[in-house]
Parts: sequence; C-alpha cells; structure tokens
Amino acid sequence: MKARPFKQIDVFTAVPYRGNPLAVVLDGSDLDDAAMQRFARWTNLSETTFLLPPTEPTADYRVRIFTPGGELPFAGHPTLGSCRAWLEAGGRPQAPDHIVQQCAAGLIAIRPEGERLAFAAPPLRRSAPSPSVLAKVAGALGLKASQIVTAQVLDNGPVWFGLLLNDADTVLALTPDHRLLKEMGVKVGVCGVPPKDEAPALIARSNRESRAFVGTARHTATVDLEVRAFASPIGVEEDPVTGSLNAGLAEWLISDGHLPARYLAGQGQAMGRDGYVHVERADDGTVWIGGDAVACIDGSVTL
Repeated sequence: MKARPFKQIDVFTAVPYRGNPLAVVLDGSDLDDAAMQRFARWTNLSETTFLLPPTEPTADYRVRIFTPGGELPFAGHPTLGSCRAWLEAGGRPQAPDHIVQQCAAGLIAIRPEGERLAFAAPPLRRSAPSPSVLAKVAGALGLKASQIVTAQVLDNGPVWFGLLLNDADTVLALTPDHRLLKEMGVKVGVCGVPPKDEAPALIARSNRESRAFVGTARHTATVDLEVRAFASPIGVEEDPVTGSLNAGLAEWLISDGHLPARYLAGQGQAMGRDGYVHVERADDGTVWIGGDAVACIDGSVTL
C-alpha cells in the first residue's frame, strides 16, 4: 500500500455539496480489480474512479469506473469529474481544444465550455420495452399507465429503463419500491417536462424548491426537464445527478421531438441536491452533455 493523490469532485454543480460527488484516485497503477472494488464500496459513493496511463495513442488518460456493486464501461458524472481532477492535477491534453478519455466503452471526447466541461455522448442503442416489464417497472414506481407518456430501453454503456412521465411534479413525487427494482435487476431513469405557463411554472418551481431545501434560500435555474435515476441493482437507490442517463434521454427525446436541440435538465431535487445538466445537439448530430465540477477534497489516500 502507498499514498496516492486523491480528489473528491462535486459534479453538475458550481456550488460545492449540491451536485453528485465523485471519488478520484489520480494514480491507480498497481491496483488490482479487487482493491479498486473494495475502495469503491468503502467510499459508498455512486462512483469512484481510478486514473491510469492510456493504452490508446490518441487518449490523454485512461479511467476505470466503479460503483459499490461493480465496474461500469462508461458513466457521465465520472467522466466530467475525472477530467476536472486530471486537469487540476496538471494534466495537459494533446489537442488544444479537447481532451480524450479512454474507458472500457472506448474513447470519449471532452471539450471545455468556459469553466464547464462537456462530453460527447457515446452511441446509443435503444428499443421499446416489453409490455410486461413496463408494467412491472410502473408498479415498482407506483405509476398509473396514464402517467407514462412513452418508454424506451437506453443503452450507451450502462443500460437504463427510460420513462417520460406526464409532468415534472409526478417525477418529484415518486417513492419507488427499491427492493423490487433490485430484484428485477432494472435501473430506471424517469423524467418529466415542467409546465410552460408562467403561473404554473412558478408553482412548480416553488414545489421543487420546498422539496429540496425546506426553509433555506438558494439560487435555482429554470429547467426544461426534471430527471431522477434509480439504480438499486448496482447498490445505489437514487443517484443525485446522472450523466449517462441524461445522455441517453437527450438522444432519445430530442430525436423523437419531445425536447429541443438545446435544453437544461435538473436532477437531485428529491435528494436535497441542485444539479444541472446542459444538453446540446450539434449540427453534426453529436449530443454534448455539459456540467460544472468543483473540487471539495484534495489530498491523498493510502491504497
């Protein structure tokens, strides 16, 4: 065991402790799979990453991503958080205008957007869920069929069962049966569009704030989509802010005309967080998922 540089990054927020925390071990050399998994389980965060030298010539660094329950080929908030940690630790990309991350899902392009970073969403495979599975997922979430607008199975490395619900308040009010979702082995991402009329929007925003920070004042942006992510099968009942899910939702919902090519998603309100995901589909069809990331802990860990 030895002391290794370590950072804890809060992702999808510019304000510390309101986003999704990520543990980053900046030197993962000589650690085997069991040691990485053991540390990821100990941190008890939704993800922990280990940075390594790249094996692909065009990559700037390589990352391995672990949840408390296993390794992921790709995940969004670990991508942005690992890149922020790598840059703050003195990492210098080969290209002047972007960074290339190597992970099990392949090479991921990341571009600076001012103080923010954005990653190019990996290719998405999506399909219609079977009616029987949809009914079981709806039951585990306590949803009626009339509250579900549409559903898709989304696979961009992680696999998410995606649901577009009738409105944002329905999303925020969910109280899932996490035990049942774990037994089913299904990770579920739900989303809903807030009302657009001014008065209902103010009411929805008030409800959104009261659920998250009762009795406290804070700055909240107006969002175009409310998102929640339930991942009991990998040891995370609810993820605060989820890049891979938002990437899959964006490619699906923009392509099918449910959302414009540029929008702002909010996530984490039901957990007392205040995360924001900036989504943009470029003219070439690439979907970019952006977010702020701030370091909260900087030091070393003995591994």
